[in-house]
Amino acid sequence: MTTAVPDTAPGTAPAPAVRRRGLVPYWLLLPGILWLLLFFVAPLVYQASTSVQTGSLEDGFRVTWHVATYWDALTTYWPQFLRSVGYAAAATALCLLFGYPLAYLIAFRAGRWRTLLMVLVIAPFFTSFLIRTLAWKTILSDGGPVVSALGSLHVLGLTDALGVTEGHRLLATPLAVVCGLTYNFLPFMILPLYTSLERIDGRLHEAAGDLYAGPLTTFRRVTFPLSMPGVVAGTLLTFIPATGDYINAELLGSPDQKMIGNVVQSQFLRVLDYPTAAALSFLLMAVILAMVTVYLRKAGTEDVV
Repeated sequence: MTTAVPDTAPGTAPAPAVRRRGLVPYWLLLPGILWLLLFFVAPLVYQASTSVQTGSLEDGFRVTWHVATYWDALTTYWPQFLRSVGYAAAATALCLLFGYPLAYLIAFRAGRWRTLLMVLVIAPFFTSFLIRTLAWKTILSDGGPVVSALGSLHVLGLTDALGVTEGHRLLATPLAVVCGLTYNFLPFMILPLYTSLERIDGRLHEAAGDLYAGPLTTFRRVTFPLSMPGVVAGTLLTFIPATGDYINAELLGSPDQKMIGNVVQSQFLRVLDYPTAAALSFLLMAVILAMVTVYLRKAGTEDVV
C-alpha cells in the first residue's frame, strides 16, 4: 500500500499563501498611492492641460497646445522669478545662520531645559501663518520701536545705502520681506538640524579633545560634517516653500517686492488668466527642481536621511 506524497515540504505554506503574503506590502501601499494619484497626479495633469489652453472665462478655455504661453510668461515675469529665488536664498542663509547655534545649544547644552526650548521652537506653529506675518507688520511699522532704535543707531542709513531699505523705513522693503520669510520658516531649519546634532555621539567630541583639537577645530572637523544631513534637509525645507511664498511679500512688501507667488495668485484669482497662471506654476516647479537637483549633486544625496 502506497501513501500520497504532499506537494509541499513539511512545515512550508502552500504556494497561494506565499503569494498572498508577498502581496501584503503592496496592499498596504495602496491607500498612499491612491491618495497621491487623486490629490497630486490628477491636479498636476489638469494644470498641465490648463497651461496649453487658450480662450477666456466668458467664451471658455480649450486645449489648443499653445506652448508659447510658457515663453510669454517667462519673458514677462522673469524679474519676479529672480526676486523669489533671491529672497528665498537670503532667508535660507539667515535661517541657517540663526538656527544652527540654537539647534546646537538645544542638542548639547540645554540639559533639562531641552524640552522647553523645543516647545518654544514649535510654538509658532500653533498660530496662523497669516497672523504671524501680520504681527511682523506691526513690529516693523514706521512708528514702532524697531524703526526708532535702528534709526537712532544710524543703521537704517547703512541699509538704505545697501538698497535693502528705503526712506529710513522697514515696511515695503526687501529687508522686511526677507525678515518675514526668515521668521516664518526658521523652525523648518532648526528641527532637522537638531535631529542631526542630537544623533552625534558625545564620545567623538571627547576623542577630538584627547587629540588636542580645540573647540573650533572639533566643530569644523567633527560636528559640522556629521550634521550635514540636517543642513541639507533644513535648507531644502526652507528654500522650497519660501520660493513660492506670497503672503510675506503681500503684507510686508510693496509692488516692487512682489514674488512669483504673488503673480500666480493674481493671475488665478484676479486676472482670471488660468493658462498663464498654470504655466507660471510649472515654470516655478521646474526652476525649483533644477536648483534642488544641482544642490543635491553638490551636497551628496546620501546626506538626506
